[in-house]
Amino acid sequence: MIDLHSHSTFSDGSLTPGQLVKRAHEAGLTALALTDHDTTGGIPEFLKACGEYGVIGVPGVEISVDVPKGTMHMLGYYIECGHNGLEEVLKRIRFGREERNSEIIAKLNKLGCSLTMADVEAFAPEDVVGRPHFAMAMVQKGFVPSKEAAFNLYLGKGKPAYAERYRMSALDSMNAILKGGGVPVLAHPSTMDLGRKDLKECVRVLVSEGLKGIEVYYSEHNTDQVEEYEALAKEFGLVATGGSDFHGQQNPKIELGRGFGNLRIDDGIVEELKKRRLKDET
Repeated sequence: MIDLHSHSTFSDGSLTPGQLVKRAHEAGLTALALTDHDTTGGIPEFLKACGEYGVIGVPGVEISVDVPKGTMHMLGYYIECGHNGLEEVLKRIRFGREERNSEIIAKLNKLGCSLTMADVEAFAPEDVVGRPHFAMAMVQKGFVPSKEAAFNLYLGKGKPAYAERYRMSALDSMNAILKGGGVPVLAHPSTMDLGRKDLKECVRVLVSEGLKGIEVYYSEHNTDQVEEYEALAKEFGLVATGGSDFHGQQNPKIELGRGFGNLRIDDGIVEELKKRRLKDET
């Protein structure tokens, strides 16, 4: 059993990369991917811990994509940590986050929620500061009773403290991953809010531009969605990947490797990803 979608303290997870690998080992996972948002900063610690615990480590990243509606994320597997081209792209995205965060702070203060970036950064010890960290700071200050309330009342899309940030196109995201030696995979297609016909056309276009896989097995995918995405993977010759999207205490109902309890991801997917990477190199 494996998990190809997890987050650490380097983005919006609650466990350090080392703690994450320890949790994977205790859960009986044979392989784990670290896919922090817009950063590879945790990968060295992650791979070191994988060696210590005997877990196959897959270095990865998750990049948000600019789309007119819904949410699209692109996962990159077996990336070359420290690759100059990829790191420059991720640095630009993180700078966009910083610009957005300043705007959110200003909006919250105008709304009577007095916060500083120091208050928010206290919940983000590493590379990336995101809206979940704002939500935690707001709970601590007593502005909202829960993180869910923070998003529902202030931080969610269309809410009064929401601010857009820099995102790349799907093509640019995939190119950055490919140039960084990685395998681009479409994450949780259910969040794209597309019907079957539109999703199929979207996947067709992405495949023509370099997509290599699609995240079929995911904590929040129901049986019908899994069947639909399996069919897309088969039709377009994509690797059908899977992961829990584990964040630790940020979403304690999701277990590493098991999602809400019934997630099972086959070990063979790791080898399929390796084959795609090697094929691209030849």
